[in-house]
Amino acid sequence: MLYDEPPRRVCALCQYARDFRGDEMLCMKKGPVSFDFHCRHFCYDPMRRKPAPPALPRALPAPEAFQL
Repeated sequence: MLYDEPPRRVCALCQYARDFRGDEMLCMKKGPVSFDFHCRHFCYDPMRRKPAPPALPRALPAPEAFQL
C-alpha cells in the first residue's frame, strides 16, 4: 500500500457520482457525465474502487507431505 500509485481522477471513483446508464455516471455537481470524466470537485471514495481479484492458489503439496 505504501507504494501504490495514486487513484485515477475519474468520476467512477468520485464520492459525488452514482451509476446512471451503462458508461455514464450521475454527478451531484455536474449532472450526467461519462465515467472517465473528472472535474474540480473530484473527491476520491475508496469504497467505489473495485479491488483486483485474489491470486489463484498455488498447487497444494501431495497428501503424503502431511502424513506423520
